Amino acid sequence: MSLQPVILSGGSGTRLWPLSREEYPKQFLPLTSEHTMLQETVRRLDGIEAEHPRQAIGLLDSIVVCNESHRFLVAEQLRLLDRRSAAIILEPEGRNTAPALNLAALAAMDNGHDPVLLVMPADHCIRDEHGFRQAAADGYVLAQEGAVITFGIVPDRPETGYGYIRQGDRIPARGIESDAYILRAFVEKPDAATADGYLRSGDYLWNSGIFMMKASVWQRLLERFRPDIAEASGKSYRGGSPDGDFLRLDSSAFHACPSDSIDYAVMERLAGDSMDEDTSALVLPLDVGWSDVGAWSALWEVSAQDDAGNVLDGDTFVHNARNNLLVAHHRMVAAVGVNNLIIVETPDAVLVADKESAQDVKAVTQYLQREQRSEHRHHQRMHRPWGNFDSIGFGERYQVKRLTVNPGESQSLQMHHHRAEHWIVVSGTARVTNGDEVFLLTENQSTYIPVGATHRLENPGAIPLEIIEVRSGSYLGEGDIVRFEDAYNRLDGEA
Repeated sequence: MSLQPVILSGGSGTRLWPLSREEYPKQFLPLTSEHTMLQETVRRLDGIEAEHPRQAIGLLDSIVVCNESHRFLVAEQLRLLDRRSAAIILEPEGRNTAPALNLAALAAMDNGHDPVLLVMPADHCIRDEHGFRQAAADGYVLAQEGAVITFGIVPDRPETGYGYIRQGDRIPARGIESDAYILRAFVEKPDAATADGYLRSGDYLWNSGIFMMKASVWQRLLERFRPDIAEASGKSYRGGSPDGDFLRLDSSAFHACPSDSIDYAVMERLAGDSMDEDTSALVLPLDVGWSDVGAWSALWEVSAQDDAGNVLDGDTFVHNARNNLLVAHHRMVAAVGVNNLIIVETPDAVLVADKESAQDVKAVTQYLQREQRSEHRHHQRMHRPWGNFDSIGFGERYQVKRLTVNPGESQSLQMHHHRAEHWIVVSGTARVTNGDEVFLLTENQSTYIPVGATHRLENPGAIPLEIIEVRSGSYLGEGDIVRFEDAYNRLDGEA
């Protein structure tokens, strides 16, 4: 039997604004290492085959379930790791974790397979990766016998921001290194006094959102407890179609699917007195330096600190300052004589917050959404499957952008009804289609694309192509794109 990693990459990370944005959320950011959180999740199981020498574990390529608009980010980050995916399943909109897991289970069971699924959110930090692999290997042994496993985090403080798991009696070891317990109950986020009691009792663990079970076991349980989710998500999967590296679902069927979490849909119904007779629901405690990095204060806790407790990222300077988090990605940031602050600088926004108010950062994104401002959705640098671009200047009837086209990539063959474009090559070589002409441009050369002209920009070289693009016209937005050919199967107006 094989182990199938399932990575759920649907989070938005609004409490980590302005670094995390709707179109570029925290799982795609390198917050705790040189790799992004998604990449760390993919790498986390490397070497698990050696954790149980007597128990062969065949580790499969990951299945990733993500928002449709994030598909190229996922594919690119896997490519940078030189990893393949078993599937990248695209959700037209979020429906919580239960439908997402069912889609992954269906994909895992293609061709008659029935692997053990290890379900992991894409945006968690785990510092003791060896300890995590050991616990996952133990869970694999139990899951092969039909058990449903949830991993509970051993708490080190009375935390009110997490849900809890109540563990019951310890079960016999059965050839595993970890202690395993009966899953007694899931508990909602407590108040401070209750959380303190949970910590002192020793019977409660934080709910990590990490689960393990055979694909067939999950399907059987979902069909029993939430047949509506099983039917709608199954219909959307069976009506889907491949699109290059991706699997697109039947959108109408998925829109009709109820939204629910793995916990509510299935796990809570297995716990305690309502335990399924055919399935043992177990919890494995994890003490591995886990964090969901759900707020800036959490990132401060898991990051390397200087002697004064400051976490410094980028071009920063502190003097007579303690226990601050400074992130500078565009300009120098200096903090003098201040304590317990979060200061995060990006090209288009700056956040200053007291560390104790880190959870309230979501109020900023709510304001930006209410005012229909763009800063909650995307950064100044916007990513595309062919590369990226920065908006570096704009005014009435003009906009200036800096484009980077990756080697071997190209924009779509397209035209615009309302704008003309000037392209100036800064570095690299461009192959340009402009109407009926196709020609090369090199450094310091330029061309003009009139309104209505069919055109395409390609990078035939081995180094990134950098272009300055000057748009002029009555409408300059991304909606004015009519595509004739596109290597990435995007629709008109789609990013």
